[in-house]
Amino acid sequence: MRVNLFKSTAVALGVFCVGLAYAVPPPISESSLLPLSQEEQHSIASKRISALFTRSHYKHFVLDDQISQRIFDLYLQALDYNRSVLLAADVANFESFRNQFDDALQTGDLKNAYAMYNLSTKRRYERYSYALSLLDTPMSFDVTDKYEFDRSKGAWPKDEAEVNELWRQRVKYDQLNLKLAGKKPSEIKELLTKRYSNAIKRLKQDESEDVFQAVMNAYARSIDPHTSYLSPRNAERFNSEMNLSLEGIGAVLQADDDFTVVRSLIPGGPADKTKLLRPDDRITGVAQGKGKVIDVIGWRLDDVVELIKGRKGTKVRLEIQRGKGATHQTQVIELTRDKVRLEDRAAKSQVIKTGGKKIGVIEVPSFYVNLHLDVQKELTKLNAQKIDGLMIDLRNDGGGALTEATELTGLFMKQGPVVQIRDTMGRVAVNEDTDGKSYYDGPMTVLIDRYSASASEIFAAAMNDYGRALIIGENSFGKGTVQQHRALGKIYDFFENELGHVQYTIAKFYRIDGGSTQNKGVQPDIGFPPLVDPTETGESVERNALPWDKIEPAKYTKLGDFTALLPKLKELHQQRVKTDPEFKYAEEDIAWYQTEKNKKYISLNEAERIKTRDEQDAKALQRANERLTRMGKPVVKSLNDLPTDIKFPDGYLHEAANITADLVRLGQS
Repeated sequence: MRVNLFKSTAVALGVFCVGLAYAVPPPISESSLLPLSQEEQHSIASKRISALFTRSHYKHFVLDDQISQRIFDLYLQALDYNRSVLLAADVANFESFRNQFDDALQTGDLKNAYAMYNLSTKRRYERYSYALSLLDTPMSFDVTDKYEFDRSKGAWPKDEAEVNELWRQRVKYDQLNLKLAGKKPSEIKELLTKRYSNAIKRLKQDESEDVFQAVMNAYARSIDPHTSYLSPRNAERFNSEMNLSLEGIGAVLQADDDFTVVRSLIPGGPADKTKLLRPDDRITGVAQGKGKVIDVIGWRLDDVVELIKGRKGTKVRLEIQRGKGATHQTQVIELTRDKVRLEDRAAKSQVIKTGGKKIGVIEVPSFYVNLHLDVQKELTKLNAQKIDGLMIDLRNDGGGALTEATELTGLFMKQGPVVQIRDTMGRVAVNEDTDGKSYYDGPMTVLIDRYSASASEIFAAAMNDYGRALIIGENSFGKGTVQQHRALGKIYDFFENELGHVQYTIAKFYRIDGGSTQNKGVQPDIGFPPLVDPTETGESVERNALPWDKIEPAKYTKLGDFTALLPKLKELHQQRVKTDPEFKYAEEDIAWYQTEKNKKYISLNEAERIKTRDEQDAKALQRANERLTRMGKPVVKSLNDLPTDIKFPDGYLHEAANITADLVRLGQS
């Protein structure tokens, strides 16, 4: 996912032409946009952050011209990710600052960064104003035309004519999307007038703190992807479990260019329970109850969050674009706000009967405090049901408490090392299980996916290295670093507001075999088709990610070895998935994605877009009816007729249970 980590304000496109008679005039004058400058506390905070990162970060580095160049590129990316606001001449003028960010951060003099920000604000005003000027221009949707939606690696527009053409495409793209959603011409003009006018008015809401945060995060991300600066307001959010989340529906958001994008779902929250919202969905509109949908494209992330927040029991409707689909069609979903309760997030178990075996499954949504006690209770329930094998489901588990990874591992072996941790001084500590007890000794598998990260990877790696459990699924995320959260303020400061907080990497995880989980993650013994592209998601694709390396292995004794069983297990698995419809769907989706992922353009021809939409809808309806038929339920005539509470079978979970049953049988023989 391409994420703008620094700003939630939309990136503008287009250009202002002097003397142009506007079809729709801008809501405010350009002269009302006062330039921003740094405040006193920012100089202090800049010097403290510079000193802290160079002194205490795990990655020993010198803040020099090389780092300055990285900061410059990241900051420029934050100002104009899609290269459709600034002109080539603007960027050329900025080049004189490229090697000056290192000195600026250490002295606390950020005037160059503020100058860049102020010019980008001016250009955004010009681009949005030009967009408004096009709203009375008739546009034809029956000709060959296209919109370049991904210009992140393209050339900067060389002149106003070129940037005007980019914005003509963008306005036409917005109009066609609304037309395909059933809007009338008058409604389209009204909606886009509000969208572009609101974007201009929000330019006045930018504050000095926004600039400072953008610069500091460019610095932080130049070191590694998990180091960051949090403004006083964002630090408050970080200290709550709902950091940058939609309070009331349980979803974590990030800004991605013009859009608010769902990063992940909080286990047990309303969005997670209903399965109506998914990671990578784009939120384009919000409505309260049965009220009118408010267009939120281009809004600040904070403002979108505020709009969706609400009292428990109230309803909110979200207009979304599903995932990264090429048609960019919207649909409206309704969620009832609620609080995420601890019991909803706790580990849960079930029993799947397959191949004459009873397979216990424990779903672990996160490594929360006392997770191991909850899993211990679930093991007691499953043992009472005399299960033949056990599976731990770690899909979408982003990790949590390191201590819980050690405690959870200890439930399945009597004693031994679990994970090695090397700090910034090169010292290695080993976390061990020492209680001498095991709560389950039978055949065992662990199911992971690309979103299994951090503590999940520690547990899966330990089970793998000991030969205690067979690992199934996708390659895990590959986050093998430890971060520390620290306030910048000191007791003798006299600022009205706090200086904010930083989060920075202080250590690295290593498996007991000596290899890091960083970048490489945990590789499954039996792999499933990846539901997300591993070349686009995971630690290894993050900019400036710390490298994989290896240290001395810990002293441990293997508990098992699947080498002899793996060929037969894989053979049985392949025989099943050849005829498994869910795996067939996954393979089809992967093949389709491979053909689409490198496309940077989308058609602006209405007939072509309708054809693509209808084909995708027909395919989705066909799959839904095939699933309903297999479930013994009546088919539907349209996707809108599907029951909102329908839960289709989890193909990957059931195949993992089949593999676990195979493991039981082969082990017995």
